Amino acid sequence: MIALSFFAAILPLNTLGHYIHWHFIYISVANFTVVILMIVTFVAALFLPFPGRRRRKENK
Repeated sequence: MIALSFFAAILPLNTLGHYIHWHFIYISVANFTVVILMIVTFVAALFLPFPGRRRRKENK
């Protein structure tokens, strides 16, 4: 529990969030970061090989 309170002290949590606005789209920077990380993870999952795939080819 003490470790979690240390991480909370790094960033000021009592300020307003920052927003990205583009015409009619308003999204917070934190949510935008999460969306970008999810897209990067999805693309990586598409193109990176599965770990066990190489072993199955060697056994055949």
